[in-house]
Amino acid sequence: MAWIDEQLVARGIRDARVLDAMRRVPRHEFVQQDVQPLAYADRALPIGDGQTISQPYMVAAMTEALRLVGHERVLEVGTGSGYQAAILAELAREVVSIERRPELAEAARERLALLGYSNVRVIVGDGSVGYPDGAPYEAILVAAASPRVPESLKHQLADGGRLVIPVGSPEEQRLTVVNREGASYLESVHEGCVFVPLVGAEGWPEPS
Repeated sequence: MAWIDEQLVARGIRDARVLDAMRRVPRHEFVQQDVQPLAYADRALPIGDGQTISQPYMVAAMTEALRLVGHERVLEVGTGSGYQAAILAELAREVVSIERRPELAEAARERLALLGYSNVRVIVGDGSVGYPDGAPYEAILVAAASPRVPESLKHQLADGGRLVIPVGSPEEQRLTVVNREGASYLESVHEGCVFVPLVGAEGWPEPS
């Protein structure tokens, strides 16, 4: 798979488990039929309803930042097509994924089931406030852009857990990593990115 070397390894992705997961998950199964020829291109692609599937590099970079080893319960915010959830399911014990659009959630749920991902649960709800019923989580990945790190998500992290989220304006964000150490939350800011907005009580308001 030349695209793995060209898009991921060449840009600094080093976690062998992440690279193997990217090889195993059939990305073309998560995009619309009319753009399947572009499924492995180094770009985000539309999945309908104004939403996108993130470019492969960004999926890999955010996943690598979580430093998963296999035992974790992971919360994903923004299920979309289900592709990122599938990658996480390859690497963690359990994945809870939240999607605010019922039609996207149902399509992702069916797709993940057909592909055999029995350790993913897709829930419809406001991802900006997380899913307290499943907390604490050793890792949280937010696949949508927030104006700030939602307090609810920070508090749903297990001690020692990590949260990865794009933070910034609707036009441009920076990947932000939050590490919980006891009652302290240590933030570090990384590369620039562009994601669709995180809409919800602790994200951006509903578009008028």
